[in-house]
Amino acid sequence: MAFNIVLVEPEIPQNTGNIARTCAATGAELHLVKPLGFSLDDRYMRRAGLDYWFLMKYHVYDDLADFFRKNPVARCWFASTKAPRSHTAAEYHDGDFLVFGKETRGLPENLLAKEYDRCIRIPMREEARSLNLSNSVAVVLYEALRQLDFPGLSDQGALTGRDEPEGAWADYLG
Repeated sequence: MAFNIVLVEPEIPQNTGNIARTCAATGAELHLVKPLGFSLDDRYMRRAGLDYWFLMKYHVYDDLADFFRKNPVARCWFASTKAPRSHTAAEYHDGDFLVFGKETRGLPENLLAKEYDRCIRIPMREEARSLNLSNSVAVVLYEALRQLDFPGLSDQGALTGRDEPEGAWADYLG
């Protein structure tokens, strides 16, 4: 199983593309709740996701009611700047759903009030309204993965020789 990223009414295609790429890199499934502020064929979204789309699975829902109807036992964490606790205070389980609202307004207030004990926030300065949506997803998802010791993910890289130094780097590296 893997984590699930839920975007409620995302508005900016590049954010969704970046989040799709993060899902592909981590094995998370992406859930998109309409209305979307773009077409799924949007070239900006596709470009932001690069060529990783084949590595990820995504689902599309007509609205929040449709999402909850099709995922009746989903264990959800709701990200909001209005949440009572840090995202690091939550205890994540494999298969959890990490839910994020639209870029301009976040999640609906009535949902947050109903699920207040499952709301989390990323600590930040009071003067800052919020982080970019794709950054927020990455921060929360990687904390959840860290708590489970990054299941199924490689933590070691390897040099391939593909990126030979050029210009000033070549002089520096000799």
